[in-house]
Parts: sequence; structure tokens; C-alpha cells
Amino acid sequence: MKISQITFTRFVAAMAIVISHFNKDLFLYKIDYISNLFLRANVGVSYFFILSGFIMIIAYHKKDKIDYLEFYKNRFARIYPLYMLGLLLYFMTRYEMFDWYKLVLYGLGIQSWIPGEAMILNFPGWSISVEFFFYLLFPFLYNYFYAKKNKMIWVFAIVLWLITQVFSNLYPVYGAYEGPHTKSHEFLYYFPFWHLNEFLIGNLAGIFFVRNYKQKNYDRQVIAVFLLILVSLMFVPLFYHNGLMALLFIPAILLISANNGRISRLFSLKPLEYLGEISYGIYITHIPVLYLVREFLKWQEYTFSIDIVFVIYIIVMLFSSAVFYQFIEKPMRDLLRKIHFSKQ
Repeated sequence: MKISQITFTRFVAAMAIVISHFNKDLFLYKIDYISNLFLRANVGVSYFFILSGFIMIIAYHKKDKIDYLEFYKNRFARIYPLYMLGLLLYFMTRYEMFDWYKLVLYGLGIQSWIPGEAMILNFPGWSISVEFFFYLLFPFLYNYFYAKKNKMIWVFAIVLWLITQVFSNLYPVYGAYEGPHTKSHEFLYYFPFWHLNEFLIGNLAGIFFVRNYKQKNYDRQVIAVFLLILVSLMFVPLFYHNGLMALLFIPAILLISANNGRISRLFSLKPLEYLGEISYGIYITHIPVLYLVREFLKWQEYTFSIDIVFVIYIIVMLFSSAVFYQFIEKPMRDLLRKIHFSKQ
């Protein structure tokens, strides 16, 4: 089952994160309430985690059992080449940051497990570290719970979601949180266990979808949920980073996936679908590409306004992400997937 229209939403989430990491002097931050969308754009990563759980079920729901090694090989082929490319691009302008200890943590994808190290090197990689955790668990979850229709996983996922929301809101209240750029901040925001609820909720949404899938025109409902998401981020000051927005993201994912109206036809257009396809490259390389653009402009002694620099950066980033997708991500994925593990 391929759901073309959901792919473009990955691009929207990725671009929100890109804008949030660019510069707070950008014109978008000077617009009341609109600025809140990008100040809270880390919720885009939450969307990625939920959608990842959803897509995993869509991709594997017809299998009786998942082969562990084949699954790990395919996920490695999907994300690791660009994950390391982002690191290489990062070192092109931040070579003085080279450190063997950090390189090992980043290379193994375990940086997010160590508060104080989650944001090392190419810092968007913290979320890929969390994804590694999800991928490690998924074959077990599928083989022993999802494939066997064990309803205990539903109870566990919902309870975990509730525990995570309570913890996320009480942790700062009781004085344990010391503010941004501290170990307590990284523990609250980036520790993989606090994001597990998002992946599990996404899995359950996928199961619900494949069992109840029915195409219908949901354009109005999609617009309504989208507006609720915007209003929530603009006006409601809650902690959205660890899964709270699943309350709106799940309906959005389900409605868009089942929709056969104009919105889905728009999102399924090949250029928009392609933007969704390159969104992983956008996300994992956008910081090193930003550093490279800034260094080039500095070297050429260009003195553009911050808004003009932003336009140049977006053009370069989209072009480079397309190049990475065509000549690195796809070829490496296809090459690595041809490797087969012999079974004795």
C-alpha cells in the first residue's frame, strides 16, 4: 500500500524545522503569532516520529512475521548513508569540532541516550538516534504483538503516552529542569524513551487504518484539523515536543491518507510528492548546508539582507537535497538492499 499524498506532509514538517533553525531575525519571526509556529517547530520532529510509526505498519502489515536482519538492513540502507553525509558536510566548516568520542557516539547513533551529548556534531542527528531505537524495537513489536493482534500493546501505548505527558509537564515544575543547553534540557527533549509513545501511537494508527481503510472526500475535515494544529501552536502554550500533538497529528494522518478529495490530488502531484521524498535529505543536511552557504557568502564578501540570504539558502538546500537523493540516497539504498543474509 502506497499513500502518495501523505509524503508531501513530510516536506512541510521539514521546512518548518529548517526555518526555525535559520535565524530569528527572519521576517517570519516579526509577524505576531506566526512566529510561534516556528518557535515551536520542534513539533515537526514529533510528527516525523508518529508518521514513521504509521508508515512502518503500512509497509509491513501484510507480513506474518518480520525477519530481523532483513528489516535492520533495509532501515540501515534507508537512513544511514545520508546520516553520515550530513556529518561529512558538517566537518567541512566545523573541522575543529572533530572528536573521536563524539564521532563514535554519532556513528553508532547513541548520542541521544546520553544527556549532554545529544546535540553533538550535526545536531539534527539526535532524532535519527531516536529512530534507531524505534527500528530496533519494531520487528519484536510486530512479531509478538501486532501480527498476533495482542491488544496489550494498545494499553501499553496509551498508558505510556499519558505517563510521558505527565512527566513532561511536571519535570520543569518541580525544579529538575535547568533551562536550554543543559543536560536536563536534553533529557527532557531528546531522550529516546520519552519519544517511544509517538512511534507506538503511530503504529496503532497504522493498524486502525489498514483495518478500517475507506476512501472518502475528507477535504473539509483535513482543513479543519490543519487549522486546529495552527491555532494550537500559535495560541496555546503547552509542551508539544513529546507526543501531545498526537491528538491532532493522528487525525490529520488518517484523514489525509483516506482522503480522495482535491487536497489529496494536490498533494499527490509528482513535484510535491518528490519534495516529500527528498525531505529526509533536507532535514539531515540543512544545518551543514546552512553553514556552507554562510561561509561561501562570507568568502565572497556578499552583504545581503537576512531575508535574501534565506532565499539563497532555501534554493541551495532544495537543489542539494535533490542531488543527494538522486545520487546518494537512492543508489546506496538500492545497493545495500541487494545484500542478502544467508540462512543456515
